[in-house]
Amino acid sequence: MADATERKPMLSVAEALALMADAARPVTGVELVDTMHANGRVLAVAQTSTLNVPQQDNTQMDGYAVRAADCASGAAGLPVSQRIAAGHVGQPLQPGTAARIFTGALIPQGADCVVMQEQCVLADGVVTINHAPQAGEWVRRQGEDIRTGSVILEAGRRLRSQEMGLAASVGLAQLPVLRRLRVALFSTGDELAMPGQPLPPGAVYNSNRFTLRGLLENLGCEIDDLGIVPDTLDATRAVLRQAAEGNDLILTSGGVSVGEEDHIKPAVEAEGRLNMWQIAVKPGKPLAFGEVGQAFFAGLPGNPVSSFVTFLLFVRPFILRLQGVSGGVAPRSYQLAAAFERIKADRRNEFLRAKINSDGALELFANQSSGVLTSTVWGDGLIDCPPGLSIAHGDLLRFIPFNELLY
Repeated sequence: MADATERKPMLSVAEALALMADAARPVTGVELVDTMHANGRVLAVAQTSTLNVPQQDNTQMDGYAVRAADCASGAAGLPVSQRIAAGHVGQPLQPGTAARIFTGALIPQGADCVVMQEQCVLADGVVTINHAPQAGEWVRRQGEDIRTGSVILEAGRRLRSQEMGLAASVGLAQLPVLRRLRVALFSTGDELAMPGQPLPPGAVYNSNRFTLRGLLENLGCEIDDLGIVPDTLDATRAVLRQAAEGNDLILTSGGVSVGEEDHIKPAVEAEGRLNMWQIAVKPGKPLAFGEVGQAFFAGLPGNPVSSFVTFLLFVRPFILRLQGVSGGVAPRSYQLAAAFERIKADRRNEFLRAKINSDGALELFANQSSGVLTSTVWGDGLIDCPPGLSIAHGDLLRFIPFNELLY
């Protein structure tokens, strides 16, 4: 007789995401890291600028700094009084003269615009300005990018190369970030072997260990890799207790179905609690979520595509929330036309592996089985196919690129 958990209707994708999001408790430990090494970390405290950017008016172009009033004729001839390179301070510009100036150099006092060198002709120390400039032309104004005292990076932002550069541009050598998330990872299955070992009859190589480890590394997690666990309830319970010590999240693959050799569900229920099991999603229905000790638990299916897809859809946003990311964690998606037909509809929310062809339309991988890992390498992303939807050529579909899901 099925237990009460099994008799419950499957959760929708949206319900499962909401349940996990509500459960997330962000880490609180803060550490100071060099800005150079802050890539992928989550900012703990908002950062403000102590200076203007640019600090002073400077030129956007190589050319000549002049007074617009001296060039109103459109063919003014002005003696070149000085040369100003980036990083050097020029002398005040005298009326009726021009300063040779190079990109990034400070505008000299007295000048109010820059004329690009392509509009000028230099001969015998006199530049002819073949243009009637307006005041402010090709000038970057002081503070036009950043004002002193303004917030440049808010708390909870996951730092990328852009944020690192922005912090550096206002002189921030170090940044306060939340500590890294600690994740225990293990696989279950007596049939699993590691690459480099002989492959006995009936065995398969453990691809999930490599896929999931790479995904966790992409997200900047500290990984406690506990390897492959034998298919016994006692061994599974023992490794769950070990994994719960000092880790924030326990991530497993395999053993979450209802077979006699699937021990994850009863082991989690014995050592902690199971808050969610079975999602109306394809691939990946047997997805488990709960807690063991102080650690959260996420159990992914053993089939490699199911494990990959459910991590991207459910575990990735949960990890981002645990890391303290305060903004949106849902991946961006795009409406693209189908370059295929699929009459058969599934009662579950399907996520189909597809690629974008040269016409900008979606091509479907021929074999959508949850064991065909080649589809994840061939494809550019996932089509979000709602329950009961059949697809005709030209239909607009929600497409989530892998590059929105992997980091």
